[in-house]
Amino acid sequence: EVQLVESGGGLVQPGGSLTLSCAASGFTFSTAYMTWVRQAPGKGLEWVSGISSGGAVTNYANSVRGRFTISRDNAKNTLYLQMNNLKAEDTAVYYCKMAEKRGQGTQVTVSS
Repeated sequence: EVQLVESGGGLVQPGGSLTLSCAASGFTFSTAYMTWVRQAPGKGLEWVSGISSGGAVTNYANSVRGRFTISRDNAKNTLYLQMNNLKAEDTAVYYCKMAEKRGQGTQVTVSS
């Protein structure tokens, strides 16, 4: 059974940083394209970033490019999202996603 467990969210001030993690199990993580998506209050899911199975190719939404960095550790079956210079509009529940599967999410709140 595919399991994705996100962690690392929290409350941070504008301009601050957070690193999200996603522990994956139940599938061959090292061969899977992985993504991060988010859902802000009252809005639909927004794609944030994606990374190829080996980590060599990364993609970002325009809204986060230059501030967020996606990475993975295939030896640990873990996906990461380093988020810097956070803004109020980054407030959302963040999910890691493999194909159509996603975890329970982790809340990120950016507020002073």
